[in-house]
Amino acid sequence: MHSLLRPRSVPRGGTIGLAAPAGPVDPERLACGETQLREGGFDVVRGEDITARRGYLAGDDERRAREVMDFIRDPAIDAIVCVRGGYGCQRIVDQLDASAVRRAAKPLVGYSDITTLLLWQVRAAGLVGVHGPMLEREGGFDSVALEILCQALLGEDDGRVLPGRGLGEGAVEGPLCGGSLSMVVSSLGTPFEIQTQGRILLLEEVNEAPYRIDRMLQQMSAAGKFDGVLGIGVGGLVDCGKSSEDPSARSVVSELLCPLGIPLVVDLPFGHMGENHAWPLGGKARLDGGRGDVMLLEASTAPRGDSIEGGTV
Repeated sequence: MHSLLRPRSVPRGGTIGLAAPAGPVDPERLACGETQLREGGFDVVRGEDITARRGYLAGDDERRAREVMDFIRDPAIDAIVCVRGGYGCQRIVDQLDASAVRRAAKPLVGYSDITTLLLWQVRAAGLVGVHGPMLEREGGFDSVALEILCQALLGEDDGRVLPGRGLGEGAVEGPLCGGSLSMVVSSLGTPFEIQTQGRILLLEEVNEAPYRIDRMLQQMSAAGKFDGVLGIGVGGLVDCGKSSEDPSARSVVSELLCPLGIPLVVDLPFGHMGENHAWPLGGKARLDGGRGDVMLLEASTAPRGDSIEGGTV
């Protein structure tokens, strides 16, 4: 087992590599987000084949895995921001080099299907990832989400608070884990299965009916993933249930998680929404069920002068 490292912070004016490890990319949305990142003070590079398409994938598995690893190995690239989720990350994790990922210690940003890459990175490489916005939204990044992402990449988000609504009293501190609920459940039984014991679990989801939310939470419970979890935070549950006859996704979550008797915060600003606040998957935080928020206890990325495996960041 590796000790968990934070990735190197990105210097001002640093270079971001845009990767498409999952679903196919919309060129207009890609261009819009790329412009915003440049306006945010970063240089941006991407491969000419990033808009390749193979059915529901951004090109074949070899192309997508190679793109990620090329950015990992290229010393000119300071961070990798994924363009969109969809599906495809689980098909390429066995082609990625965990040792190279750990040595490079570069921030990897994404959410949704990219949850798979972030969970794999924590387990296989012992490296914190950044659960944050991508370039898949029409009109580009939400301005607040982009500002927070830039702070995370620069290592300037220590002490930042994600505000929500508390449903369970008490405050806990520990490393963050989680992401997309469906991707977390998909990790069960794999080499990159989510580890929740002694951690704060953050979950979000999109386009899942309440009964499916119920089923996934029941599966996590049966797999023992709520045993020893310190606290739980729930972000966006976007378009999860539209029938007035069904219970809401939030009521399902409350019904199943409140009886755990641990601090619980809902309505946190992350997930499949415009104001998708970045947070470090593996980073330390404090969840306060009374105040109804999550505070980062360390920056998402480490100062570039810090030591890492005998070298310098």
